[in-house]
Amino acid sequence: MASSIPSASTNGFQNASSYDKHRPSYPPEAVTRFLERLQVNGVKKARIVDLAAGTGKFTELLVGRNEDFEILAVEPHNDMRKELEKKGLMGVKVLEGEASSMAGVESQSVDAVIAAQAFHWFANKDALEEIYRILSPGGAFGMIWNIEDYNAPMTWKPTTEWEGKLKDITWSFGNEDVRFRHEQWRKVFEEQLKSTPFSIQAAEPLFSLPLGEESVEFTQWLSSDAIWDRYHTLSQFAVLEGQELADAKRKVLEATGAADVGKNENGELELHGRTYFAWSTAVPGAPLKSGG
Repeated sequence: MASSIPSASTNGFQNASSYDKHRPSYPPEAVTRFLERLQVNGVKKARIVDLAAGTGKFTELLVGRNEDFEILAVEPHNDMRKELEKKGLMGVKVLEGEASSMAGVESQSVDAVIAAQAFHWFANKDALEEIYRILSPGGAFGMIWNIEDYNAPMTWKPTTEWEGKLKDITWSFGNEDVRFRHEQWRKVFEEQLKSTPFSIQAAEPLFSLPLGEESVEFTQWLSSDAIWDRYHTLSQFAVLEGQELADAKRKVLEATGAADVGKNENGELELHGRTYFAWSTAVPGAPLKSGG
C-alpha cells in the first residue's frame, strides 16, 4: 500500500534527532488534565495507543507516570521511529503503521488513542474510522499540541509584538494548509454531522460532539540561538537550504533582537505559548471498519 503520509511531513522531519533535541516537552499540569479528560488518569494498566508517536516526546511522559500504562507507539516515519526505538522505553511496543492502517492493533482493544503534535497531518475520514476501530466502546481519542505564539493560528493573539513578528515569518513560508495553525483539522469531526437536502445526517457519527477543548499557557526561557534551533524544526523550515535558509534565520534572529523582548539575568529570551488539547469519545454502536 502506498504511503499516505504528506510529503511536507516526510521531508520536514528527516532530521529526527534535531526534532527530538529541540522540540519542547509538555507541562505536567497539561498532561494530567489531558489524561483526566481521556479517563485514563490514575487507571492502572490502561492500554494506550500513542499514534504518530514520532521520537517519543509524549511517549516518555506516559512511561514516567505511575499508572504503568500498556503503550503501543505507532509511527510511520522511519527516521522518527528509529529515534524512538533507540530510547528502549520500558513497557512500550513500537509499531510501524499509519493512522489509517494500524493492522497490528486489534479492534476495540485500547482504552485511549493519543495523537501528540500530529493529528493535523492525518485529519481525514480514513484515520478517524481506524482510530474508532481500535478503541473500546466509549474509549477516548485525544489530541494535544504545544503551540508557541510564533506558530499559532491567526485567531490567537501573540503575547508580545516581537512574537507577532515571528508569527508573520512563520505564516509567510509554506502554502499547505495541513498544519495545526490552519485550524483545518477539526473539519473531519464536523463533517460527521453534515446535512443534505434529503437527510438530516449524512453519516453515522463515530465520535461525540462538540469536542472538549482546553489549554494551559506556558513560558520558556531560551537563548536566541536555541529559539532558532527550535524554529528550524518546523517542517517548512527544516527543508530550507542555502540562501533561503540563511534569509529565514536572519529574519528570526532579527526578531529576537526587538526592544520588547523579555530577558532574564542569563540573557535568555522569554518565549510564550500554550499547550492545547482536545478530546472526544467513541460513540458506541457505530459500524466498525474491518481490520485488526
